[in-house]
Amino acid sequence: MRLKYRAGPARRYGLGKHQALDVFIGLFYAATAKQHPLALILIAKGRITCPKNTDKQIKDSIEKLCKPFDDQYWLDRDTDGEFPEDFCRALADDGWLGICMPEDVGGSGLGISEAAVMVQTIAESGAANGGVSSVAIPLFGVNPIAVFGTEEQKQRMLPPVMRRDDIPCFGVTEPNTGLDTTRLKTEAILQGDHYVVHGQKVWTSTAQVSNKIMLIARTKPESETKRPIDGLTLFYTDLDRSTCEIRRIEKMGRKCVDSNQLFIDGLKIPVEDRIGEEGKGFRYLLHGLNPERVLIASGLVGLGRAALKRAVTYAGEREVFGRPIGQNQSVQHPLAESWIELEAANLMVFRAAAAYDNGEDAGAYANAAKYFAAEATFKACQQAVMTHGGMGYAKEYHVERYLRECMIHRLAPISPQLILCFIAEKVLGLAKSY
Repeated sequence: MRLKYRAGPARRYGLGKHQALDVFIGLFYAATAKQHPLALILIAKGRITCPKNTDKQIKDSIEKLCKPFDDQYWLDRDTDGEFPEDFCRALADDGWLGICMPEDVGGSGLGISEAAVMVQTIAESGAANGGVSSVAIPLFGVNPIAVFGTEEQKQRMLPPVMRRDDIPCFGVTEPNTGLDTTRLKTEAILQGDHYVVHGQKVWTSTAQVSNKIMLIARTKPESETKRPIDGLTLFYTDLDRSTCEIRRIEKMGRKCVDSNQLFIDGLKIPVEDRIGEEGKGFRYLLHGLNPERVLIASGLVGLGRAALKRAVTYAGEREVFGRPIGQNQSVQHPLAESWIELEAANLMVFRAAAAYDNGEDAGAYANAAKYFAAEATFKACQQAVMTHGGMGYAKEYHVERYLRECMIHRLAPISPQLILCFIAEKVLGLAKSY
């Protein structure tokens, strides 16, 4: 069967070129799968989609895009620490940075579920955490703008992020408050038509290459609020390096994606760069944090699968005492356990993603997915190193890099212990323990 794209029918239904190509691709997948096209076409909100094939289209496309960025590419980035801008540009050029951006600003209008498929495929390709982290902030960090920004802000702020003309970083964590985000000390004082910011941030990823920052700061002293969260305000503005000193943090893994300390001394933020109302920034921020946990968890599952695949391959090929080591149950069973745990983690990831996309309270699911995916992936990566024996310690086999890169998301952006406290209190109804 041959399919030919024609612009006429697309114009008749009010579809733009890119939307029409989406329709064409969807029909192609439906036809080649020997499924009746009419049974798969959903007409809703002025778009035609082919929902049963969306995840497959995303996975196939991202796998193809990742092929030039092979194991050697990521090993080189882990060695030289160079930011993988060419990889990010490749994703931007194909429109992937707009996967969950609103259609009215040029995005695809898809959900966190589809973005989770994307980041999982990136990690599983061997890009691991370095690949995912290089594009994570454009995917979840600017989400509060899409949800709470004015129409003017959406049109001004979001398209440049999708095109990679603007590169944002995320300024939330502070050195003296850690996970107690409601007690942030960085101050933003209103002076006429702008705010003036003083304070510190830490573990701000990609600040070395960013020109924008999503920043949360206190606009009202904690002593003047009923609750600490009431005085926090969210901004998206220029990262002015004349008022922001950025110091790189040397760390264990993910060398190619920088983490930084920020020292902010007099950063001026125009009022028009404030997202939403004063004092509601923490609530807005949650719309970025829950997707963050989902996407981190999805990337971790991809990383765990990459490690497991290498371990299984090595176990099948490596012979000791005249037989493959994978024939031994002491090698088989831990790998089988990791497969089971990663599949279970994957189900939790997409349950959390569906909850967020459906407008449900996704906090418990998102945190649980992050917790379980981090634990399952750490175990899979550790076992991959152990399966390789001495060669697991060698960089050329990549599994030691996977182990180093999975560690950061056992610890951050929220610790496993605090997730358990959250579940105990918010889900099980037990007394707050801290």
